[in-house]
Amino acid sequence: FLDTENADIVALQEVNDSADRSLDQRFRTLITLRERLPKYRYYSFAPSDTNNLPEGKIVGGNAVLSKLPIAQTNITFFAYPYRDDYTDTPDNWPKRPRNLQHVEILSDAGALNVFNFHGVWDLDGDNFSEQRRNMSEVILKAIDGKQNAILMGDTNAKETNPAMRAIEQHLHSVFGDERTTSFNMRHKDNPGYATAVVDHMYVSPSIKVM
Repeated sequence: FLDTENADIVALQEVNDSADRSLDQRFRTLITLRERLPKYRYYSFAPSDTNNLPEGKIVGGNAVLSKLPIAQTNITFFAYPYRDDYTDTPDNWPKRPRNLQHVEILSDAGALNVFNFHGVWDLDGDNFSEQRRNMSEVILKAIDGKQNAILMGDTNAKETNPAMRAIEQHLHSVFGDERTTSFNMRHKDNPGYATAVVDHMYVSPSIKVM
């Protein structure tokens, strides 16, 4: 899919970065994509935690792949800092570390400020929790004053959530409210996901969406 779409920049969440080649590819996402897609000469990885799985300790986080040079990167955590002892259980999902990855990419049109994030977890996509409020404030502070900003990711919140609406006051929502869901329902058994849109993209007013 990525090879066919041939995008200049790819922003990914839930990326695993194990170097153990004895493990399945799903635990080696970053190195697998870099090997299979050599067109993306530049990359940035923003680890959020080390997940203690039966297969071993797997580092996970956000990643940006780019055909264009990356000048600098920065990582900001929302509520919980990086931890190396995370265990993936439902009780821990709301407390899993999440971060905002900022990558400055050099293009012919000038610097692009790409922001990639995985939002704090909450089963209720409309719940305007304290964590979501903080997440929104962290994002707004990060994008303040940045030219040619592109913000995207798995927000874990609906576009109607006040946390997302606050971002729309500063950046244009590429998809608006036109989608019904952003989940692949062939792989979901909870019917609530059929009306949940949590994957979003926002751009500065200076960026033209075609």
